[in-house]
Parts: sequence; C-alpha cells; structure tokens
Amino acid sequence: MGGTEGNRSPHEEIAFLKQQLAQAQKMSALGELVSTTTHEFNNVLMTIINYAKMGLRHKDNATREKSFEKILAAGNRAARITNSVLGMARNRAGSQEPLNLTQLVEDTLLLLEREMNKYRIAVDKQFQPIPEAFVNGNQVQQVLLNLLINARQAMPGGGRLILKLLYDREEEMIDLVVRDFGCGIPADKLPRIFEPYYTTKAGPDASGKGGTGLGLSTCRDIVDSHRGRIRVDSTVGKGTAFTIKLPTVKHPAAQRAPAAPVVAVPAPLAGPPGIATGS
Repeated sequence: MGGTEGNRSPHEEIAFLKQQLAQAQKMSALGELVSTTTHEFNNVLMTIINYAKMGLRHKDNATREKSFEKILAAGNRAARITNSVLGMARNRAGSQEPLNLTQLVEDTLLLLEREMNKYRIAVDKQFQPIPEAFVNGNQVQQVLLNLLINARQAMPGGGRLILKLLYDREEEMIDLVVRDFGCGIPADKLPRIFEPYYTTKAGPDASGKGGTGLGLSTCRDIVDSHRGRIRVDSTVGKGTAFTIKLPTVKHPAAQRAPAAPVVAVPAPLAGPPGIATGS
C-alpha cells in the first residue's frame, strides 16, 4: 500500500513530490556548476598547454623544472575541481558521517572562484580550528553554494564577503557564517524568506541567474534534517548574514539516526550571535 503510483495517501504523495523537486533542484544546481567550471577548466588546460610548449622550446633545466611545476599545480587544481563536481553529482543516500567542514568549504569556494573574481567579490576567510562535523557533505555543499551565490548577487557592483567557521564548545556545534555587505533584505520580507516558492528576486541578474524561491526553503529543510539551525540577520543597505549551526561528531545528534527532512515552516528569525546588524 502506498508503494505504487495511484494509491499513495496525500501525505505520501507530498513526500514523493518533495523528493522529486529536491532532485530536480540538485540537477539544476549541478548544471550551473558545470557551466561555471567549464570556463575554469579551459583556463587550467591553457596553463598546461602553454607551459608544456615552454618546456619543449627551452632545453635548460631551470625552465623545464619551472614548466613541470606549473603543469603539476594546474593538474592538481583540475583534479580538485573534478572531485568537487563529482561529489555533487553522486546520487548519494541521506547518510551523515564525520566530515572535515573546512575542506568542504575550501572545495566549494574553488568551484565558484571564477565567478567571484568576475564579479569582483573579495572573499575574507575567517576559519577557526574546528572538530569534524557530523553531516551529509553533499547536502551541506548545496546549502553553501546557494548562500554564496545569493551573497554574490546581493553585491552586483562587487564587494566583500566574509566566511566564518567557529566552534561552539558549549553546544558541540559548528557555526558556518556567510556574511555579505550588499543590498540587504527588507524587514517585512525577512520572516518569509524560507517559505517555499517565495523569492525577493525580480528575475535573472546579469549572469542569467535568478531565483525560484525554492533555494532557501530547501536549505532550511537540509539544516533541519541535520538537527541544526539556520538564522539570518539583515539590514537594508548594509548587508545580510546567514549563520548555520551544524553538529560535531560529539554532538548527541551524531549518536542517533538522522532526522527526516521536514517541510519548512516560516517563523520570525533572530539575528545570529556575534554578528551585529549592519556591522
């Protein structure tokens, strides 16, 4: 009963459609990443080709050694990009496991490096030493990509983006903060930003990326499934900060089966601790 199409209960049908929607959004995000990283791959290949030509033209050891070093560095960069994209592409189960969250953030930034440079976004990384998180890396990367692209779009003329990783010892949680200094979100719209289908974007920006209103709703579902929390603090004209709290391997949530994703319910959001509005 409920296992075949046509005799599902309303609750099962909603759950099924929600799963299909999440998969469709994942593939859409992957398509955007492929478009972005194709250009970066071309840059890497040009570096390899140019230094290979240099090594062939010049016979002295110093030039050849420099060429090999540049080729090796470019090859390693290409491998990191490939691994990050493949990690998103895998249709993995919703299992959670110990993960180096700092490395995941670095890999995600690598995927968006060209886009950030193109739109003159300076990324300020403020990473404290943190323990391993207990998360699904694929899902957390989807959340982070969504927040980073939103932050970039909030600063169409360029600007500064702060990324923080902090260890909350008292709660055994890791705080991941994405802070932009862009347009901000009006106070009357702030309580609704996690609602499905709600968006503050009028349409695609200069990069061709717009909003469906699904992104932040999905982000909240993912964070909830990790027994984490997501909070936002925003002031018009001064910027927006999202703080995600995720469990460490020592957190009680890591000792229990992961919670199933739930439908996001909008609620007033408090500002994240340690980030003053408009700072």
